[in-house]
Amino acid sequence: MRWWTPGRADWQVAALFTLGSACFVLGATPGYASLVGVQADCWTYAIGSVLFTLAALLQVLISLGVVRAEARPLAAARWRHHVRAVDRPAWWAGTVQLAGTVLFNVSTFAALDASLTLDQAQRRVWAPDALGSIAFLVASALAFADVTRPWLTWRPRDLTWSVAALNMVGSVAFGVSAVAAKYLPSGDLRDAALANLGTFVGGVCFLVAAVLLVPDQQGTHTAAT
Repeated sequence: MRWWTPGRADWQVAALFTLGSACFVLGATPGYASLVGVQADCWTYAIGSVLFTLAALLQVLISLGVVRAEARPLAAARWRHHVRAVDRPAWWAGTVQLAGTVLFNVSTFAALDASLTLDQAQRRVWAPDALGSIAFLVASALAFADVTRPWLTWRPRDLTWSVAALNMVGSVAFGVSAVAAKYLPSGDLRDAALANLGTFVGGVCFLVAAVLLVPDQQGTHTAAT
């Protein structure tokens, strides 16, 4: 297995997801916000969300055939002859996930504005975060449904199953975090500790899943994360 193949588009997808997940894990690490400040913590999440979006976009281009998984994205673009792949689970999972990452962009960058009122924070920060979490759940379910059956078995040696299962658990954790992060009339979160824990656990799951894909890029296409 080769870990360093930056010339491959699918390796770049895995690397971007790895870095984005690391940002979410770091941002949710206990004591990090106190150490660097709330604004820097918010920027950590924002950067992570951008990395997620870049990875998801490249992944969709690969599923469409616009970019070859084994080649450099810019050199491999075939814009005039791209493949319509709407019947492929990978395309649907990737597209839904891309929408989710964009919603996370909206949420994390809105959170940088400390002057938001409670109503604005609810609409600009929490609402897109919740919708993005739902999109990640749907995308993970689509990707998991595409895994070779039987689904409900313990197959840790099966890389495809392991990645899909980790992404599903991570998406559930993000969903729990979104529910816990809803603002109360008092301005506090419903459960700040649970929201932070859900983000941390979800980030770790996505991180491990992305790292597992890095050395596998020589022979397989990247699965949805």
